[in-house]
Amino acid sequence: MKTFEELESVVRSYSRGWPTVFEKSKGYKLWDIDGKEYIDFFAGAGTLNYGHNDEKMQQKLIDYIKQDGIIHSLDMGTIPRKNFLESFQDIILKPRNLDYKVMFPGPTGTNAVESALKIARKVTGRDTVISFTNAFHGMTVGSLSVTGNSMKREGAGIPLHNSVFMPFDDFTEDQNSIAYLESFLEGQGSGVALPAAIILETVQGEGGINAASMEWIKKIEAICKRWEILLIIDDIQAGSGRTGTFFSFEPADIDPDIVCLSKSIGGIGLPMAITLIKPAYDKWTPGEHNGTFRGNNLAFIAAEEALSNWKNDDFSKAINKKATILKEFIQAMVKNYPELKAEARGRGLMQGIAMHVDGLANEICSAAFERGLIVETSGPNDEVVKFLPPLIIDEEGLEKGMKMLEESIQHVLASK
Repeated sequence: MKTFEELESVVRSYSRGWPTVFEKSKGYKLWDIDGKEYIDFFAGAGTLNYGHNDEKMQQKLIDYIKQDGIIHSLDMGTIPRKNFLESFQDIILKPRNLDYKVMFPGPTGTNAVESALKIARKVTGRDTVISFTNAFHGMTVGSLSVTGNSMKREGAGIPLHNSVFMPFDDFTEDQNSIAYLESFLEGQGSGVALPAAIILETVQGEGGINAASMEWIKKIEAICKRWEILLIIDDIQAGSGRTGTFFSFEPADIDPDIVCLSKSIGGIGLPMAITLIKPAYDKWTPGEHNGTFRGNNLAFIAAEEALSNWKNDDFSKAINKKATILKEFIQAMVKNYPELKAEARGRGLMQGIAMHVDGLANEICSAAFERGLIVETSGPNDEVVKFLPPLIIDEEGLEKGMKMLEESIQHVLASK
């Protein structure tokens, strides 16, 4: 690790928690340069839903490169771009009765959010955006303005304006957050102007694996329709199957105005992002929002292959079956180890154990790494052990990883 410590900026983070040099990866496993095997319950922070080095995606990329296929193309027409757009329409949008224009911003999640905020403000003529407590939407200035984490916000170095924060579902015990939001919109003395948009994650990933109820999500959509506010769903981490359905909002039966996707939309871990915009709001002038790397053809190829998992509901059923196994494990940990002062959070294969003992989650993740499990924390105080295994993990791998986690809990508690 000496090279990274001496030559790389101190801003690096993951290499501090997992101090080894990784060399190979396949499926749900990684290996370091010493040959030690790790089970991956991190999946590139949700970027590797389809696992490491999927063989079909891998072969298609190799074949394309060998044929001197176009790698970089800005937003010029290419065959991979055409194929992805057509497949996304036929496999994802049409079967769900969703009507969106597909926009390719720069290939990062925060760029998808930036484009969503910009188009919402443009078409409504309003400047304020409502976000929620513990939200995380990205690290560029616009995205930080709707992000709740104080440490990340302070990193902007400038005041972050034109946003208002409201309590997320169940943020405060015995408080009706919907009534609270409505009172601000209705009240002439609230100081809250009618916003351009409301942006939310149905499951807050970095914010602590807080899962909103379907009823709450439906009520947010109803508020947006009543007040002619655009509803932006940030599905960058919770989407692409992470919660069991392709879009995390599907069980709520809502129809958002704008949807942000990145991370696993690229299939194999290549940078890619898309912003889905209702046709009525697709009011950009050409080039008004662009990016040099919005034409990542290798990502389009892998992304199209990834969509083949969604041609029927078999993949979704398999995710939900494994999600039940994970949920039962988490509930057992909460019950069997009261010293954790823990609660279960999340849904699908985006779950966590929130531990109300300072520093405990970090210690458990460190102990897990020593045993060969890659798992991280989330939440405003790093209080949640966060499970994001690749969706393709088999039950054997899931069970093995869960066993390592329980051994880590036992080890840390025994040392107290």
